[in-house]
Amino acid sequence: MQGTVDGFTYGLVTPVAAYLMACLGGALGLRCTARSLRNEHGWKTGWLALGATAIASGIWTMHFIAMMGFTVKETPISYDATLTYASLGVAVVMVGIGVFIVGYRGVTPMALVTGGTITGLGVASMHYLGMAGMRLRGQLQYDTLTVALSVVIAVVAATVALWAAVSIRGFLPSLGASLVMGVAVSGMHYTGMAALRVHLHGPATTTGGETSTLLLAPMLIGPVIFLFLAGVVVMFDPKLVMGRTDWQRPAGPGVPHPAPGTSWRR
Repeated sequence: MQGTVDGFTYGLVTPVAAYLMACLGGALGLRCTARSLRNEHGWKTGWLALGATAIASGIWTMHFIAMMGFTVKETPISYDATLTYASLGVAVVMVGIGVFIVGYRGVTPMALVTGGTITGLGVASMHYLGMAGMRLRGQLQYDTLTVALSVVIAVVAATVALWAAVSIRGFLPSLGASLVMGVAVSGMHYTGMAALRVHLHGPATTTGGETSTLLLAPMLIGPVIFLFLAGVVVMFDPKLVMGRTDWQRPAGPGVPHPAPGTSWRR
């Protein structure tokens, strides 16, 4: 017996909220990665790590906010905590590898292809590992071609995101890139969900794992707080927000003007 799947139980609320979280994580990750490329004082690794964790947290949070709107009419859904936490760890590690490759190797074709592929596979792995953590009275089945399409979308989106992180300068261009990233990540998620079919088993008295309300809500709090704190770091670094490598200081009385073609450095 096939279950009746609904991915939009709350209408547009969960898709829109999920999209905004993906955009937030992408925007913070882009700006932190861009800042790492301009750092001359040994903080490059820290900025890259912060950027990678922001991107991964945004994607993971996007996934589980979207999953709050996912229901199967004939059976309750719960989640295995270990696999759910593991999906976040996979996202952080694999996105981190991709970001560090591009952060240290630059925008070379090999670096972009390698970093984008690893990051995209990490996003896809997070999605399907998170799905594997679902517990319901049935079995999850996937359409192979649709799953493959979702993985391709993830890899292409990740490659474009890494290119944007090291190529795009300025606040508004980065904002536009993060909005596109949000569309790509959300597209990957809902393409993957379109591949899903639920084959129901016979009646069961209990389901494994914790309820979605008790599990997902507390787990979402941590990444959301992290993204907020990462946003604070970005906002308190105007050089990072505006995408400038230098501070432009107005020359006052007794302060010499910089020579043409040069600028004051902080």
